[in-house]
Amino acid sequence: MSDSIQETVNAVYVADSRRVLATLIRLLGDFDVAEEAMHDAFRAALEQWPRDGVPSNPRAWLVSAGRFKAIDGLRRRARFESLDTPGVSADVAVHDTGAWADDESVEDDRLRLIFTCCHPALSPDAQVALTLREVCGLTTEEIAQAFLTPPATLAQRIVRAKAKIRDARIPYQVPAPADLPDRLDAVLRVIYLVFNEGYSASFGASLTRHDLSAEAIRLGRLLLDLLPEPEVRGLLGLMLLHESRRRARTSPDGEVILLDDQDRSLWNREQIAEGLRLVEQALGSRRFGPYTIQGAIAAVHAEAPEAGATDWRQIVGLYDVLLRADPSPVIELNRAVAVAMRDGPAAGLTAVDAIFARGELQEYRQAHAARAELCRRLGRVDDARRSYERAVALSRQDPERRLLERRLRELRSG
Repeated sequence: MSDSIQETVNAVYVADSRRVLATLIRLLGDFDVAEEAMHDAFRAALEQWPRDGVPSNPRAWLVSAGRFKAIDGLRRRARFESLDTPGVSADVAVHDTGAWADDESVEDDRLRLIFTCCHPALSPDAQVALTLREVCGLTTEEIAQAFLTPPATLAQRIVRAKAKIRDARIPYQVPAPADLPDRLDAVLRVIYLVFNEGYSASFGASLTRHDLSAEAIRLGRLLLDLLPEPEVRGLLGLMLLHESRRRARTSPDGEVILLDDQDRSLWNREQIAEGLRLVEQALGSRRFGPYTIQGAIAAVHAEAPEAGATDWRQIVGLYDVLLRADPSPVIELNRAVAVAMRDGPAAGLTAVDAIFARGELQEYRQAHAARAELCRRLGRVDDARRSYERAVALSRQDPERRLLERRLRELRSG
């Protein structure tokens, strides 16, 4: 086989394998059968394209070949007796491009796949794992490594999710318009969970996981192409605005650089421009939600030429709006930090302590780190030390732990 054909097949796999899989899932009705069929089709391409030439529509060829091989295999295993009727072999081998190759139906298949993987009948962990595996094409080992889960456990999670889809007869379809808002929320949540794990890893030796944040942005772009809803724009804009700061967030030796200390000349201006445009479009629709409001907060940071020029009054106002749209103690904590920047550390500490007094965020390392910083700024050294110690104990991420330990040493040394 020539190197050029091998390169062509590899390129088609990278560009189109998830499209091929999505369509095969629709045609065959089973995740595992479709995935096996897809790999069989690419093996057939490696054998036949060097001899017959690359087809004019490689994706349609692969779907046709995969469908034929799957049905042929099912016939051999006698799982579907109805397939033993004469003429079926010829029918399934026909390259009926009208049935599965036009761009609109293929993109519909990808949208169906996203909504199926994020169906509310599945647990949140299963939604994330299945989306990364089936929509993004990450291996089980890659997903397990990203979320510090044993590969065998992660594999079982995916197997159970597929079985749930099959046994519960979860429909492989885009929700009806009346059901779309609730179902879209689950999809957006999964994408944002993936992004957050990439933007600020919850554990491990690195602050970030670029592969995961890049995959989440790619998913966001795909979803926006398929479903241009305002909140999809808002989420993509939010992710781009956060991602624009990646290069400035760590030192050359991997240490954390906080927002106020970042070299803003390292921020990616192209990502900022695109993110601002998307957030403005979402806000202009007046049908936006929490992700767009968070994007607006990120936009205020992005537009400040230096840390001292940040409009904290506007940020606090946006957090007020966000709390009404999506009340949560984490958002309340972020607002408290913004209040501290606007009104001083005492006001921020009062708000943080009110959260703790309700018994919330006791195991959230960022809450203790925020309280420690506010106490430090107020000269309450003992309180700051205890909060830093608690934050260190809760941290599972090495760069963040080193930052907290450095602050703690500074306190102890006076």
